[in-house]
Amino acid sequence: MQEGNPKIRATPDAMVVFGRPPGHLRGALTRHTRREMQRKLRFCECYGVEEYYEYDPDRGALKGWLRRDDRLEPVSLMEGWISPRLRIRFHLQGADLMLYRPDGRRFETFIELDQRVTAEHQRAQAEHQRAERLAERLRALGIDPDEGD
Repeated sequence: MQEGNPKIRATPDAMVVFGRPPGHLRGALTRHTRREMQRKLRFCECYGVEEYYEYDPDRGALKGWLRRDDRLEPVSLMEGWISPRLRIRFHLQGADLMLYRPDGRRFETFIELDQRVTAEHQRAQAEHQRAERLAERLRALGIDPDEGD
């Protein structure tokens, strides 16, 4: 959205497709997507976007543009590029895009984040069960574990 003009806007792209064989969406969709991405780049250039990035996971291709004066100009080398605005670093590992925080830690993938949250939840449940067992032992000894709270 352009500041001060809510009628001028474009949404960023993200597409996640589960269960498709590699290359399945190529062809007409790819041509349409390229035209659409070029249109979005022109839109962003026209309306003052500072940085613009495109990542194609099928080809492992990463492109970037940075505003210089009134234009978005291509970044010549994206490998290891650090965003001037976000301070994040871009790295391609094979065809996989890795993003690193300003402090150097890698952003977790959704799968890694889900696994960590699941493991933390399981640990919390195990600790809760352990606390319940200990409370039962105390009660068996005639001690009320809730007394004094």
